[in-house]
Amino acid sequence: MLGLRLPAKPAVQRAVRLTYGFQFFFGLLLWVPIFYSYQKLAGLSDGEIFGIQSSYYLVFCLLEIPTGLIADRFDYRTSLAAGAGVLVAANLVPVFVGSYAGFLVHFVLIALARSLVSGAQSAYLYEYLHASGAGEHYLRVEGVGRAYSLVGKIVFWPVIGLLMAWSFPSPYWLTAINAGIALVFACRLPSIPGGRRVTGKTASLLAGAGGALSTLRSSRWLVLLMVQGVAMLTLVRICQVNLFQPILESKALSVNWFGAVLAAMTVFEALGAARPHRLRRAIGPVGSVFTLTIVLALCLRVIVFVGSFPAVVLLCVFAVAAGIAFPIQKQLLNDSIPDSRYRATLLSMESIVDRAGCALVAVVLGAYLAAGQLNEFLVLTAVVTCVATALLAVLLLAVRKQRSDRRRPVRQETVPVAAP
Repeated sequence: MLGLRLPAKPAVQRAVRLTYGFQFFFGLLLWVPIFYSYQKLAGLSDGEIFGIQSSYYLVFCLLEIPTGLIADRFDYRTSLAAGAGVLVAANLVPVFVGSYAGFLVHFVLIALARSLVSGAQSAYLYEYLHASGAGEHYLRVEGVGRAYSLVGKIVFWPVIGLLMAWSFPSPYWLTAINAGIALVFACRLPSIPGGRRVTGKTASLLAGAGGALSTLRSSRWLVLLMVQGVAMLTLVRICQVNLFQPILESKALSVNWFGAVLAAMTVFEALGAARPHRLRRAIGPVGSVFTLTIVLALCLRVIVFVGSFPAVVLLCVFAVAAGIAFPIQKQLLNDSIPDSRYRATLLSMESIVDRAGCALVAVVLGAYLAAGQLNEFLVLTAVVTCVATALLAVLLLAVRKQRSDRRRPVRQETVPVAAP
C-alpha cells in the first residue's frame, strides 16, 4: 500500500516487519485526541494540564541521556522491550487514579517509556540494516515504518470521542493493550549481525557519556544539525499534542469531530512519511528540513485568520510536511554521527534539546491560553521559528564552507628548473 520494496534478504525482511509491528503498537496512543477534554472532565484546570505537560518534557530531558547510554552499552532490543513494558503500566494509572497526581504519574511514566525507545529504535534499525548490507534502504524503511505506525490512529481516532462516551477510561485500557503487543514484537527482534553489544559497568556508562560529549565538541556540524531539528520537532509535537484541541475549540468544532480531524491529519502525515526521498533528492536533506520547517510555521500563522474548514485543511498541510520531515531528519543525524558506539546516546541528546524546547513552549502556551490569547501565541511561534531558522541556515552554510575548505587539496606551485 505504501510502496515499500523490502530488502531481498529474508532475515532483513523479518527484522523490518517486526520493527514495523513494534512502531505500530507502541505509537498507538489512542487517548491523544481526547486527553485534554478527559482531564478537564476529571476536574483539572488549564494551568494543571499544561503544567503536567511541561513536567513531562522536563522528565524526558532528564531521562534521555541515561537511557541512551544504557541502550548503547547493553542492547537496543532490551531498551525497546523495557519501554513497551513501562508504557503498559503508564496507561493503567489514569484508569485507577483519575486525579492530578494520577495524570502526573501517567505522563512521567510515558516520558520514561518514550525515552527508552526514542534513541534505541532508530539506532537499532540503522545499525541492523547497515550490518546486514542493506543500509541504502534506511530512509525508505524509516519513512514507511513511521507511516505504518500512523495507520492504526487513522482507524481508531475518529471514534475515540464516542468510545469515551460509552466507557470513560476505555482509551487508556486499549492503549495499555497496544503497548503489551508492542512488548511481544520487541522481544522477537533479532540481534544485530556481528554481535556489537557488550556488557558494561557504571564506569563504562560514564565513559560512554564522555565519548558522546567529545564527539559533539569535535563536530559543530552535528551540533547544528541537532539544533536544526529542534524547531521542526517542537512545532510538530506542540501542534499535534498541545495546540491541536485548543485550535479546534477556537474554531467552534465539537469534541466529537476531534478524532476525525486528527485521523485526517494522520492520513496526510502517513502519505508524507512514505515518500520522503523525493524531496530529499530534489533539494537535499538539509534544504528539505529547512523548507519544511518554514512551511510548518506558516501554516500556524495562517490558521489565525481562517475559519473552521480552512483551518482543518491547513492542519492537513502541516501534517504532510511533518511526515516528510521526520525520516529525513533521522537519516541526516544518523549519517552525521562519526562513531556508532554512541549512536543511541547522541540521538537521545538531540531529543533532549527537542523536549527542552517543548517544555518551555508548553509553559508559555499555558499562560497564553489562560489569558485567552491563542492567536497571539500562534503568530509569535511562527515569527520566532522563521527568524531562528534563517539564522541557523547562515551558520550551517558557514560550517559547510569551512569543511569543504579543509578537504580541498592545496595546490603546490611548481618551480621551473633551469637546464644545465
